[in-house]
Amino acid sequence: MPELEWDEGRGVDADGGADQCVASAQDLVRWGETLAAIARTGLGFTESLYERERFEEILAVAGEIRAAASTQLALEGQPAGSRVPGDLVNEWLRQVGSGVPGYVTPKIAVGAVVGDEDGRILLVQRADSGVWLYPTGWADVGYSAAEVAVKEVREETGISTEPMRLVMVLDGLRIGITQIPLYSLVFQLRPLGGQLVPHPLECSDVGWFAEDELPSPLAGAGMWKDHAFRAIRGEPVDVLFDRPRQPVWRQPEEEREERAE
Repeated sequence: MPELEWDEGRGVDADGGADQCVASAQDLVRWGETLAAIARTGLGFTESLYERERFEEILAVAGEIRAAASTQLALEGQPAGSRVPGDLVNEWLRQVGSGVPGYVTPKIAVGAVVGDEDGRILLVQRADSGVWLYPTGWADVGYSAAEVAVKEVREETGISTEPMRLVMVLDGLRIGITQIPLYSLVFQLRPLGGQLVPHPLECSDVGWFAEDELPSPLAGAGMWKDHAFRAIRGEPVDVLFDRPRQPVWRQPEEEREERAE
């Protein structure tokens, strides 16, 4: 096996030769979270002591991977989670359920693409990370997905809206907007009124932005920006979704470049 060293968030062989092993910090996040989900689901279903020990070992490996990812993200100046493997493992163990409730699945977030009459998009700056993104939040029990979109826009920006159509279904880990496994359902909404007021706890700022005047840093813009503005302009658009990868466990170079834009 070639010796690896880190270079700008990627693992490359020490000689820089053709046997490069390309893995970004976000790749490590996805791999670590996937292993942790497999192990926690196994712990939720098994009654075998032997299997429990194996799943706990997998959790330990997942913790090392996630901690390494957090260290790399911190070096890159990006939001990072815990860098202590044991803390990660203990938190995962506390989340283990029993049976079907213990089957680990991605969380569901709901986002909103809102455009005004001048073709500008409504964006919020997250208070926790400083990153800009369209309004988004966790799906709440008792609400439909479209109702959550309307509620999140109102809470985060002060703008009242009505839903028009579903425009995107995205994997949050894949586009790099989160370190938590989630699927994001993104609706296009029409503004009805209101005044821009950022949520006092969740948002540092909020505003309308033209396509050529977008703020920075803007999360995952290379994956969704063009599609969102086509929808705002009223162009016919299909629902944007993440195409299957080949191979599944490696991010294609072109997708990595898109996410970095």
